[in-house]
Amino acid sequence: MLFVIGCFLVCRLASAQRPAAQMYPTNWWIGMKHSTIQVIVKGEGVGAATGVTVNYPGVTLTGWRRASNPHYLILHIKIGAEAKPGNVPIGLTGVGSVHLGLETRRTGNGSAYAQGINSADFIYFLMPDRWSNGDPGNDRIPGLRDQSLNRDSMYWRHGGDFQGIIDHLDYLQQLGVTALWMTPVILNDMPDRTEHGYAFTDHYTIDRRLGGAEGYGKLSAELHRRGMKLIQDAVYNHVGSYHWLVLDPPEKDWLHQWPTYTQTNYRGEPVMDPHASEADRKLSSDGWFTRQMPDLNQDNPDLSEFLIQHALWCVERFGVDGWRIDTYMYNSLTFMNRCNQALLDEYPRITMFGEAWISGVAKQAYFARNTIQTPFKSNLPGVLDFQCLFNGIAPAVRDTSAGGGGVNQLYQTLCDDFLYQNPMANVIFLDNHDMTRFFSQTGEDVAAQKIGLEWLLTARGIPQLYYGTEIMTAGVSHPDGLVRLDFPGGWPGDKRSAFTGAGLTADERTIQDLVKRLGQFRLHSTALRTGKMMQYVPQRSLYVYFRYDAKQTILCAMNTGNAAVTVDFGRFGERTMGFTQGVDVVTGERYPLGHSATIPGRTMWVLELQ
Repeated sequence: MLFVIGCFLVCRLASAQRPAAQMYPTNWWIGMKHSTIQVIVKGEGVGAATGVTVNYPGVTLTGWRRASNPHYLILHIKIGAEAKPGNVPIGLTGVGSVHLGLETRRTGNGSAYAQGINSADFIYFLMPDRWSNGDPGNDRIPGLRDQSLNRDSMYWRHGGDFQGIIDHLDYLQQLGVTALWMTPVILNDMPDRTEHGYAFTDHYTIDRRLGGAEGYGKLSAELHRRGMKLIQDAVYNHVGSYHWLVLDPPEKDWLHQWPTYTQTNYRGEPVMDPHASEADRKLSSDGWFTRQMPDLNQDNPDLSEFLIQHALWCVERFGVDGWRIDTYMYNSLTFMNRCNQALLDEYPRITMFGEAWISGVAKQAYFARNTIQTPFKSNLPGVLDFQCLFNGIAPAVRDTSAGGGGVNQLYQTLCDDFLYQNPMANVIFLDNHDMTRFFSQTGEDVAAQKIGLEWLLTARGIPQLYYGTEIMTAGVSHPDGLVRLDFPGGWPGDKRSAFTGAGLTADERTIQDLVKRLGQFRLHSTALRTGKMMQYVPQRSLYVYFRYDAKQTILCAMNTGNAAVTVDFGRFGERTMGFTQGVDVVTGERYPLGHSATIPGRTMWVLELQ
């Protein structure tokens, strides 16, 4: 099913016996730099056309061909600068006609949206189905394969939607959040496990169970009205097995085909390993993600153009500001460079960050703009920084010894930032929808949760908070449904509510209040948002770093050990010169810099120097 924007996007062939034809893209805009577009016409019998004509001022048909599958025609259409908004008739000789809508571009292009995500932002990441149900009327949509609705099952749909998010944007702003990232919102018309959104079945349809295109547009508008930003989750590597690209592909080579089902090895190393076998490289890139998620062949030029145009279409249609790219390592990297560049050419301020779940900073940096001399050079601005989590903050807070082995790992990981062109473009995080919750990673240690969040909101990069981490939500990722549970208070009748505080424990409220205080401080802190970082070699369990610029200096001291340690402020004279005291931005406590102070065990200070 194709959602309708304007009266002319879905059009019927002349023969009354034939079903409606579908157009991909569903429409385009005048004044786009990407002005020559590929139009896929899908419908029964369209391949029987003996010719194609376009008769519209400023619009030219530059070529067309039949696909191997008679249900498709592939057209190339040039939209000139002189073209006006309207309804472009496309004649299919011997078959009928279809129409392509041309629209005026979104107002505020380049300023009010497509702003990019940077270190000044604070991202909140949520699963729409699991956050808040604002419109029970869309919980089930007739005709879709998955009709499940039961909050007692972690694998069935629970009913969360865009309206539920809109209803609670005040809460996100109380946390200091400036950007919203959701798991994919595109239709997943699969028989089951549709709650996560990563198995697309129609790129140009926003899932009506979430509120459809109208609801998505409304959410985008409300975010921008509040000065917030929208991040879309992009999936190029695979689609759901019920996508029309799988059920009725235009060409067989739009998918990576194997004699029998062949799963990816889930390894990124063969992509850059100079000693890798071709068999391993092929398995990394071409193996299917799961049986339910067939792998796309992005080296096919028609499919490549389809995916690139869809990315541009989403940004223009919905006012997207940033682009999170799923399973980045398994995509064709040459395709990814083309797609990233197409977005940057059209929207110079937009930014992208990719999922590169791999071990080692150098291997992670390979997938981003880096300083490494390699045959392939990525143009991806930043990555999700798994290294700062797995080899950084997680071992740091888990190590309660006086020796400080954990904080030394964190220090060493950040020492490797020279491998990135811009480490500030990396997104740092404590957990996400695919991994054990941070609170569970640390053995449900409240002090560890507190230190982790204080680090998240003060370290270099772009902080991302997974929903529920602000109230110490626990959960182990085996199975993954246990880290994707409902946000308390998002449904009528919930006895616990993170929105109001009802039913939360004292520790949960304390941690939530910490995020609010530090998040609000960060909103107005030039040092934390865009300043430089300087770190000092850890002294056993004590790790100290600074965030600073010409206007402000923040001293961050982390003692992960159980025992109290002495902080000699004189050691940091390079950064403390000219200041006399540090004020804890959370508690307000003051620490004179003229003599040493004692930091208790399992404690982090965030001190603004005065």
